[in-house]
Amino acid sequence: MGQKLCPSSVKAEKTAKQVTNTDFYFVPRESSKIGLFSLSEVMHMATNRMLKFVTVSREMPEKRDANVRSQDFSEIYREYAAVKAAEQAGRCSQCGVPYCQTHCPLHNNIPDWLRLTAEGRLQEAYELSQATNTFPEICGRICPQDRLCEGNCVIEISGHGTVTIGAIEKYLTDTAWDSGWVKPIKPREDRPESVGIIGAGPGGLAAADVLRRQGVQVTVYDRYDRSGGLMTYGIPGFKLEKDIVMQRNKQLQDGGVEFELNCNVGEDISFDAIRGKHDAVIIATGVYKSRDLQAPGSGASGIVKAIDYLTASNRKSFGDEVPEFDSGELDAKGKRVVVIGGGDTAMDCVRTAIRQGAQSVKCLYRRDRANMPGSQREVANAEEEGVEFVWLTAPKGFTADGSVEGVMVQKMRLGAPDASGRQAPELIEGADYVEDADLVIKALGFEAEDLPKLWNTEGLEVTRWGTVKADFRSHATSLPGVFAVGDIVRGASLVVWAIRDGREAAESVLDYLSETQAVAAE
Repeated sequence: MGQKLCPSSVKAEKTAKQVTNTDFYFVPRESSKIGLFSLSEVMHMATNRMLKFVTVSREMPEKRDANVRSQDFSEIYREYAAVKAAEQAGRCSQCGVPYCQTHCPLHNNIPDWLRLTAEGRLQEAYELSQATNTFPEICGRICPQDRLCEGNCVIEISGHGTVTIGAIEKYLTDTAWDSGWVKPIKPREDRPESVGIIGAGPGGLAAADVLRRQGVQVTVYDRYDRSGGLMTYGIPGFKLEKDIVMQRNKQLQDGGVEFELNCNVGEDISFDAIRGKHDAVIIATGVYKSRDLQAPGSGASGIVKAIDYLTASNRKSFGDEVPEFDSGELDAKGKRVVVIGGGDTAMDCVRTAIRQGAQSVKCLYRRDRANMPGSQREVANAEEEGVEFVWLTAPKGFTADGSVEGVMVQKMRLGAPDASGRQAPELIEGADYVEDADLVIKALGFEAEDLPKLWNTEGLEVTRWGTVKADFRSHATSLPGVFAVGDIVRGASLVVWAIRDGREAAESVLDYLSETQAVAAE
């Protein structure tokens, strides 16, 4: 009777028909008892850490008390303890068709790294999560898991409560940073080709990471003084503390990525100059043009754009001087705040206003709770912190005497579904009223800037929405050697989609560089 080494994944080399009662397996990792075990014992060892969703309830990391957390900009969830992370990971059903993975834009190998976490093999779990995701610690914090992986978890659908995938992903990567498992970027050898990336948001940084690891020379151009895009200046610290972003920025810089910050393409350097300097270019600018609201009184002071409001708040968290905040223009302290919009940006605004000490915070949204685009988890957090949601309402105009004094509100009801399948809001005649306000924040979404005009370049094709036309798979644009990723192609979307686009485009750029080099050698 020979010994057979059983791999840690406990996948038998024989089919069920070939296995007999005389087959035994040596399992040094799965038990404190070193020795021979029958196949049934091995399979029990492999599963006794998993499939616990029936006996173990779903449990998120402890959430800080709303009265306490609303006084600061620190993240609201505490970290899992190792035992709790393993316990929650062990709730995974290890289903044959992992809907969590298929509904993740990055197709992260979620079931396998959950199993490794349950087994206490945290470094392997981290390495597996890092293999498909450039920034797992960021996605673990800000991805709307309730709409993606967790919302499609099989055990959630069966009524047992989803696996806390995002919290475990965050725990894994935070542990990896603390334990020194996150390795520096060290290409095996440097290549002579260079790539310019316009935009230091998640899409651009994900592409820079992939390219630099392959030895390509990478320069990232960005209009801001810190890289990270909306991860740095758009998303508040209570969702994503800024040292988390800065440590990735430092990793890229230490790995040889060059950053040209405070650099406005079209002003400080031309797009044609960037193309001439590099062998390929990736456009990853994002969309920063705020949708506006044309209504009576909309020009009054005290009516501000969400991006300006959030950027000012985040700059203050870095200790920067922000005259618009210090003057009170972009500070909600002591004010009656009304936020218009129902997306994730609106949620960031209402929760920021609470932390700045607003007298009251109300969110107007033209549909109901079930039809709002923002994360339901964020809505619940905002309500706990004191935000009032006024559903089925839309602004008609503003009352002002120099500064805004109120929002003229129209009451709505939901009618028949529109082209998107969502019920369209309809006006209720004669039900208007005024909502008092000292600060109104417009969180109505973002549109693409007119890049061909802004950059004075010809041949860069755009869609009727102003986004850059790019191939769905290769991300190539109409200009040779120019690629585009993220929101500038998709429109305002999620960080995780930008990461996916950046990683895919980097692979296309590598193919393009190799083909160009081969043609030049002929």
